[in-house]
Amino acid sequence: MLRYFYILTFIGFLEFPNFSNEIQAAGIKAKAPVEKTTVISPRTRFLLSAGSVMGLPGKFIEAFGGVKISGDGKTIYSDELSYDFITGDVVAKGRVQLDSSKIKISGTGLRFNIDSSQGVIHDPEYFLKEQGARGKADKIFAESDTEFLVENGTYTTCDQIQDDWHLRLGSLRVDKVEDLGIARNATVVFKKTPILYAPYLDFSLTGRRKSGLLTPSAGQTRQSGTEFKIPYYWNIAPNADSTITPRMMSRRGLQLNHEFRYLSKNMGSDIQTEYLATDQLYEDSRWAYAISQNYRFRKKVSAYLSLQSVSDDDYFTDLSDNINATSLTNLPREAGFTYDGGWYTTGVRVQTFRTLQDPRDFVVPPYERVPQFRFFGTKKITFGPDIDFRGELVDFEHPTLVNGRRDVFYPSLKWPVRRSFIYFTPKIGYHYTRYTFESSAVERTLPIYSFDSGMTFEKPSNLLGQKFVQTLEPRLYYVYIPHRAQGHIPTFDTAESDFNLAQIFTENLFTGADRINDADQLTAAVSSRYLNPANGEEKLRFTLAQRYYFSDQRVGLDSNYVPRTSNKSDLLIGVDGQISKFMRTNVIAQYSLVEDQWERSSTMFYYRPAFGKLINFGYRFTRDSVEQLDFALQWPVRHNWSALARWNYSTRDKQLIEGVFGFERDSGCWKSRFVAHRFASAIDEYSTSFFFQLELVGLSKLGLNPLDVLKQNIRGYGKK
Repeated sequence: MLRYFYILTFIGFLEFPNFSNEIQAAGIKAKAPVEKTTVISPRTRFLLSAGSVMGLPGKFIEAFGGVKISGDGKTIYSDELSYDFITGDVVAKGRVQLDSSKIKISGTGLRFNIDSSQGVIHDPEYFLKEQGARGKADKIFAESDTEFLVENGTYTTCDQIQDDWHLRLGSLRVDKVEDLGIARNATVVFKKTPILYAPYLDFSLTGRRKSGLLTPSAGQTRQSGTEFKIPYYWNIAPNADSTITPRMMSRRGLQLNHEFRYLSKNMGSDIQTEYLATDQLYEDSRWAYAISQNYRFRKKVSAYLSLQSVSDDDYFTDLSDNINATSLTNLPREAGFTYDGGWYTTGVRVQTFRTLQDPRDFVVPPYERVPQFRFFGTKKITFGPDIDFRGELVDFEHPTLVNGRRDVFYPSLKWPVRRSFIYFTPKIGYHYTRYTFESSAVERTLPIYSFDSGMTFEKPSNLLGQKFVQTLEPRLYYVYIPHRAQGHIPTFDTAESDFNLAQIFTENLFTGADRINDADQLTAAVSSRYLNPANGEEKLRFTLAQRYYFSDQRVGLDSNYVPRTSNKSDLLIGVDGQISKFMRTNVIAQYSLVEDQWERSSTMFYYRPAFGKLINFGYRFTRDSVEQLDFALQWPVRHNWSALARWNYSTRDKQLIEGVFGFERDSGCWKSRFVAHRFASAIDEYSTSFFFQLELVGLSKLGLNPLDVLKQNIRGYGKK
């Protein structure tokens, strides 16, 4: 009966057969040099190559001079190798090397017992091929076929020439069954200087989630002083986890942050809480929470819950380093059900808000929907028109304004017709709205007519020395809606839409159903696209659009609204796409032909010749209100150093809106980043943060993480 033994390596094991029966069959005792003696077992095929081979049937086998045993994708090299059939001991002397597809280990000697699967490799140096990591140790002990112990070892992803950092380990125990690595007396050494010590450190061998302390971070902010965070990750189950993060702030005190996540086939949950027992500057407790949950009860029925609130109006301004959070004014609290009927969708929701007030800029809270029933769908009929229906029943409540109920029903018929190069879609609809107040009711009915049409022409073209298919796509969109007086109807959730290339092809000038504009108008537009002739991919698009009015506007948002009297709208201009091999642009502009002046524009250029090299430049302008410059870059400056910057400046107000400045060094096996971030958190108030991070590739990131700030401010940062 054949036996097998295992030589345990740093990440796996190497299999060899018991050679007893083969040696007896060959009758080998002490022979001349033997090359490539083939040894075959029932499980696999192994090749033995050596200068000479000696053996005694049933006792031992010895090989000398360039010994090589290979098979099963693994190879062992040594100067000498012996195997004792009685004790089960394998001894390799001289230079020893174990090589497989995942790891290479070299040492000065190996001893292993096939019965106990225990042994030791002396003075090993290893290289993990998949991770690009290497290290050395005094010894590697095999304790079973699934466990081994590294004694006084190191780990690094730097090559031998560079060797800028390594992890020094008193010991490292690896358990492949438990997918667990346990390091004791671990020290991070950077540039020959110890920078972090951990008496105990455990981690997953395969990168799977595992409970334990995460990398601490530290930093400095103007609002809170010196900050220090130590996150703890709790892997509750394969589909649930929790992160608890104590946040110590020198000027404010200790804050406890917590996030819980859960995901199943029919449910997803994310709960975040923050609590500061006593803010030393605010002199009170402060808290925040955000709850997001989604449910699917059946294939067609789903529900959701979204809750968000804070203890006080200044919470985000004082405690957040995110400009998106500091600019929030209304925190939604919403719950609802949705039914998906295939061609239609219906649902109900309740929506309220927590409004954050600034004493210098009062915010009017929005109306609350308590509740709102919605229905919308489109039924396509073969060889017939599409039937479209949209409707809602909603109760609006407000603490200081008029309350009421709004019922909306808007059925319509449209008949899309498309041929090879032309399409047109006539549409007719009937919009009915009823408002019910405490002691009165109001109704409004409106027919709505529209006709959409367009054509597409193509021709071969050249642009900047490249071949394209160029299109010419004229489009006409006509809308007619008769006038209905609506000044007596409140505006619960309605505002004027932003005038842009999407809105110019819609029926209504307003969002919401409280105002339906009177319309007798035609939108004329032309687009030209440059397409890749091989796959049809769009590379560049030019668009011009303008609306022509055949009657004056009579419906306004409120009594202060000044209706339009001109017979044509401003001209809209759009350019989007690749204008050269390395440059992309996005331009949206609004030009008044009546006033002969630009009303609005947003121009952005993105230059990216290679990974790690980018320059973004933009200019935003709105007459009498906005004039901003926006500049960002990531650019190598010297050796492995790159400059990082973003400058968003209001030339009208002569103040910085948001700025980032820093440097990044990429040395291959490690990176360092120093970043300063400043943004306007409120009127005449700024939030300033400083980040320093050392990233040891293949190990961890140390310090306060600036990556989110960089990705939000420098478009394209970190993308290949």
